[in-house]
Amino acid sequence: MMRPIIQLFSFLLGLYAYRFSQALKNPRRSQRSVQQEIYRNFLSSDYGKSLDLGAASQTSLNEQWNQIPVVNYEDIQDWIEPADSPGSQEFKNSSQNTPLPGKSLTPEPILFYEKTSGSRGPAKWIPYTQSLRSSFNAMFCVWVHDLIQNGPKFETGKFYFCISPQLKDPQIVTENAGGLADDSEYLDGWLRALLSLVLVAPPRLKHLQDPDEFKEQLSLELLCEDRLEAISIWSPSFLKVLLDYIETHRESLLEKLGDKISGDRSQLLKQSPIPWTQIWPKLKLISCWDSSHSREQSEFLRKLFPGVMVQGKGLLATEAPMTIPLIAAQGFVPLLNEVFFEFEDKTQKIYKLHEIKQGEEYTLIISQKGGLYRYRIGDRVRVSHFYHKTPCLEFLGRDRSISDLVGEKLSETFVKTVLEDISLETTFFKTLVPVTQPVAHYLLLLDEAQESPEAIAQKLDRALMRSPHYRHARLLGQLDRPRVFISKEIPHSLIRYRTQSGKKWGDLKHEILANAPIDSELLQELETLVQPNFIPEVPSNWQLCRSY
Repeated sequence: MMRPIIQLFSFLLGLYAYRFSQALKNPRRSQRSVQQEIYRNFLSSDYGKSLDLGAASQTSLNEQWNQIPVVNYEDIQDWIEPADSPGSQEFKNSSQNTPLPGKSLTPEPILFYEKTSGSRGPAKWIPYTQSLRSSFNAMFCVWVHDLIQNGPKFETGKFYFCISPQLKDPQIVTENAGGLADDSEYLDGWLRALLSLVLVAPPRLKHLQDPDEFKEQLSLELLCEDRLEAISIWSPSFLKVLLDYIETHRESLLEKLGDKISGDRSQLLKQSPIPWTQIWPKLKLISCWDSSHSREQSEFLRKLFPGVMVQGKGLLATEAPMTIPLIAAQGFVPLLNEVFFEFEDKTQKIYKLHEIKQGEEYTLIISQKGGLYRYRIGDRVRVSHFYHKTPCLEFLGRDRSISDLVGEKLSETFVKTVLEDISLETTFFKTLVPVTQPVAHYLLLLDEAQESPEAIAQKLDRALMRSPHYRHARLLGQLDRPRVFISKEIPHSLIRYRTQSGKKWGDLKHEILANAPIDSELLQELETLVQPNFIPEVPSNWQLCRSY
């Protein structure tokens, strides 16, 4: 039986859980301790020395801290991306575990750079140190300990932990991604070694570059494991895409599975619809996003897997781990002993963690142990309640200039650059809006254009592919290719709809990117405007890799 081993695993993680529990009881003291540690790193870094704040030794820590500028990525890009870093051949050829040279935001050696979507460009690079990796490690340990102690009774320990393949489109040349090839590499080596004993998906999956091959191999692995107990993914749409793939390709999958599965399981796969709870009868946990635009998708999983705990993920970004879902807290608690938090209200006043109030909304500013100081992360939160004197933070969504349906994180600035690149010279009105049905995709609304909607849609898709997160979502089938509507009546229709319905879309005449999905009633109205025009058909998920 695996239960005693699972309990032993929980015991090994107990120190992390105890430290975190104690920190929650005195958030002010815990945050001050983290702030002091991070400030010492700041003063010893090339970046901190360049600002020359250490001379003010007679002032308090808070006064010195407030002299550090609040920054976006672009403000410190030259410090993060020196000439011998992410874009250079030296960086691309460097070993992931080899400290990288150059001026730095931190005195600690940089192990590697992790790539994520940028706001002004196609990508940004986040430096990782051992201390930052340890922060992710601590978050994971606290989360797993809480699940074992307070969650479902795990017995087999079989666990699928999301693997991010290095997908490629053969028609698009991309740079070496660098950074992490496997999401488990956010963790320390000893923990990865322990997890390897229970993980379902083999390491070879992360090396697959063809989206269909990745989905096929992952489907085969999961279907072979009837003892699967936990699934950890990011967007719930990823699991929906995978289940759809199994449903569509069941015959070829059954042929390749052969005698690797029992006759009973083979018969279950032949049923329509497939009874997923019988395919994985021991499944007890699905961990995925369930806030903001992911809420509807996670509810779909709850209905598809009745009796399975679908737990929302905490607030986690490439830049830092921020909140953890705790069963006892019935909410998301900040990782206050690893990350220093500041909160900006709508008047631009900044508060510390112990100063924020229940029911209020704030924009997050974080400082972490990898060299990001007073960094605008682009997330909005609300204080839902308190647990052990610590405020719990409900994720409301990205900054209003960012659209994020399934993790693609498109920014207004990046979209503006994309629309400039695809040459819409005769177009006056242009806005890109997210659409959730029937499959998530983007819709570009134009008043006029010289090219056909289909031609513009292809150019738009290729240009948006420069964003690594958008590209990943497209290749896996979480996003379909964009559509384009062209009509001189579109701007008037949008204004009329907003006026009649009273819904706040913002000033749509000038909005390059909408951050909220389009209302279905408005979408139907716009479709009637463009009926005389050619409306490109949204291809199925399984055609997207062949649609170029």
